[in-house]
Amino acid sequence: MMKYSTRKLKNGLTVIIQPDNSTPMATFSLLYGVGSRDEDPNKTGIAHFFEHLMFSGSKNVESFDHAVQMAGGESNAFTSNDVTNYYITLPADNIETAFWVESDRMLNPVLTHEKLEVQRKVVIEEFKQRFLNQPYGDVNLYLLPLAYQTHPYRWPTIGSDASHIENMTYQEAQDFFNQYYQPQNAYLCVSGPVETNEMFAMAEKWFAQIPSTEMPFRQYPQEKSQEEPRFLTLERDVPSDAIFISYPMYSRLDPKYYAADLLSDILSSGKSSRLFRNLTLNNPLFTDIQAVITGSNDPGLFLISGRIDPKIELEEAEQAIYEQLEMVANGDFSEQELQKVQNKAAANIAYSQMNALNNALSLCNAAFLGDLTLIDKEESLYLQVTKEDILAVAKEIFNPQKRSVIYYKSKK
Repeated sequence: MMKYSTRKLKNGLTVIIQPDNSTPMATFSLLYGVGSRDEDPNKTGIAHFFEHLMFSGSKNVESFDHAVQMAGGESNAFTSNDVTNYYITLPADNIETAFWVESDRMLNPVLTHEKLEVQRKVVIEEFKQRFLNQPYGDVNLYLLPLAYQTHPYRWPTIGSDASHIENMTYQEAQDFFNQYYQPQNAYLCVSGPVETNEMFAMAEKWFAQIPSTEMPFRQYPQEKSQEEPRFLTLERDVPSDAIFISYPMYSRLDPKYYAADLLSDILSSGKSSRLFRNLTLNNPLFTDIQAVITGSNDPGLFLISGRIDPKIELEEAEQAIYEQLEMVANGDFSEQELQKVQNKAAANIAYSQMNALNNALSLCNAAFLGDLTLIDKEESLYLQVTKEDILAVAKEIFNPQKRSVIYYKSKK
């Protein structure tokens, strides 16, 4: 079992310390419980935009990256549908630098009009590069709102339209920070060769005086059950046709999540997986194909996507996918296949826990989900999945009435 200690400061900040003497490096992770699902549908992309703004400096730290690099470390961040996570890896002897810089930008970020304009240009350029200027890059701009009709997962993390970032005001950015970048909405974890009580003392020193304010009440609109399939055809200047299929699936804390995750691995994890072996290797209908799950806090998506061999008709390739899904849902897979993906999941968990960065990120996320025991339970939850569990979730997920399909056609 992973050894860690947790404490909540008076201002609501959750602090987790995980001693790990296998490395001289420590990781400081600070997760804020805010992501793209917290945005206004007409002002999307602000959570990701604010991630960029937080690297623009604070009252006492003019250059965040410079301060971290001078301590021998490096920093990064990511934004998802549900959270925004900032993390720093640096020599354990210099861990107080991380407490200093992160507490200062929680309390005193410098949000000037000039800094906002600089980051606005960066994010708009990123939007163009990721979605508009690469083959198949815009698919999530269409697939997500096809699969979700009401839930805020219906737009990508970077936003649904670049104009939302272009038109974002200084006051909107300031209001977003004031609403969500609060101690009681944050989870701090230090993992590495550190002493627990010393780290709790540092947390008190640097964060306890940051005031907290009332958080907004959040209740996300939930999707109604999908009763009929949805289809959309796009035509783009891409090398070959492609197909993108989504099915509604479970939330991250649903007990069925683990069976659904293993189901996606049976279908497309490795060269011996079903979709690769039957639709790419032995019967080359696709040049590549994969099945993944979104793993989001609220009910997510089971996604299947593939680029079709130019010699194959899109309709033939689509039908071949459904045949493979139906075979698995009818039990046409072996106990050995299940055991293989279970062993891989267990190995990935064990391997990830040998890394201080992974541990810090995982502990923050588990705390945010409200169940720190997930860190110790996940391996057994994967290993307890039975073939009957896989059959049950496959039949439930692969309901043809619940699919959303994008036919991504090449201009020929």
